Amino acid sequence: MRSHEAGVLHGDYGHSPSWLRPPTDVNDLLPQLWAQTVQRGDDGRLTIGGVSVEQLAQEYGTPAYLLDEADFKHRLAEFRDAFAAVFDTGAVYYAGKAFLCKAVARWVAEAGVNLDICTEGELAVALAADFPADRLTFHGNNKSPGELLAALEAGVGRIVLDSYDEIDRLTDLARRLDVSPAVLLRVKAGVEAHTHEYIATAHEDQKFGLSLTAAAEAAGRIVADGVLRLNGLHSHIGSQIFDTGAFEVAARRVIGLHHSIQNDYDVELPQLCLGGGFGMAYTTQDDPRSPSELADALRKIIDHECAALGIEMPAISVEPGRAICGPSTFTLYRVGTVKPVDLDGGRIRSYVSVDGGMSDNLRTALYDASYSATLASRLSEAPPVLARVVGKHCESGDIVVKDEFLPSDVTAGDLIAVPGTGAYCRSMASNYNHVPRPPVIAVADGAARVIVRRETVADLLRLDVG
Repeated sequence: MRSHEAGVLHGDYGHSPSWLRPPTDVNDLLPQLWAQTVQRGDDGRLTIGGVSVEQLAQEYGTPAYLLDEADFKHRLAEFRDAFAAVFDTGAVYYAGKAFLCKAVARWVAEAGVNLDICTEGELAVALAADFPADRLTFHGNNKSPGELLAALEAGVGRIVLDSYDEIDRLTDLARRLDVSPAVLLRVKAGVEAHTHEYIATAHEDQKFGLSLTAAAEAAGRIVADGVLRLNGLHSHIGSQIFDTGAFEVAARRVIGLHHSIQNDYDVELPQLCLGGGFGMAYTTQDDPRSPSELADALRKIIDHECAALGIEMPAISVEPGRAICGPSTFTLYRVGTVKPVDLDGGRIRSYVSVDGGMSDNLRTALYDASYSATLASRLSEAPPVLARVVGKHCESGDIVVKDEFLPSDVTAGDLIAVPGTGAYCRSMASNYNHVPRPPVIAVADGAARVIVRRETVADLLRLDVG
């Protein structure tokens, strides 16, 4: 599943995917795609947290990421409670790479959920929000000496080591500071997750982690040095995963390695992290499992593998990100132009151009990702037409929603909402074509507030020292 280097327009697919069907009512909202408080009023306008999108557009402009604060906090609590019920309190680490800002870090801390970070910048955000450093896990395949030093000085709870170079680097720093940080070894279990190849992370031919053999040797080196505290292993097989079958194979191999390391080096490994990657619904073709279903399924897998080896189950942790923040947010755009295009056989596709694009949602171009969309500012009685929501950037691959049925009377000035943009959209946003990045607006109980402000042209020029 590789996107064409010239953009998704050049991918090999027909005029619309087989799963996409014209809606019975083009004004319907499918609940599985939207945050909990999103509704369509009698006037046809969407509301979030009790606030109309027209009001939000007037006050904050478009494009904008609109975040349902109650929905975000509910999903945090749902994962926390589901995994605490079958594993232990503290099992969940929110994956900050999906979306992180100071407000989110505070919500995570208040929920009693831990936090997974992977750069010095993410560490800085967490510390600025007064997140407890001992509840942080620091990831990354190429952590610099400066990043590792910052992690040690902050007192980060766990550092995930990804290579022999990082082991040597952290060992030297720990000796210099006379500290003994807790570490996990990232293992690639040789499992192909059923997802896009760029976000499948446990097969052998990719940049993350150590092979099973290399990880066993690395564990021996850490134990022999006696500087770092080897607390366990870490395995992550990919993202946007719906089938727990891949976790079963990965768990079998990683728990087998866990057992071997304990026996071979006479050491106890108290922790095992299974990573995250739990999927969410972007379109009607997606059917994610609930947190309780995921926790129950993983518990059965771990129990089975530990029983087969006759060992006690280590403390299990997971790192959901997308499944928590993704559904909580939608992006609101203003339509600029509408262009009907004649397809072969007399079919029409409506190209709906909005005031954002690949600078605020790169995933369609990068991963050939699918999204949904709806007319957000009014009701329509017009028949649906096959549409493609595209951006304002100078790229043919600048597509936000490849295929969707929208009312045939969508016109300039209308508002379009694209659900499921809470994960990786703001995190991956860019200033391509010198377009400032949109704000993130949190909405709850009839009130809205900016948690990440809109960039301005002045911000862009401030960096250009020319």
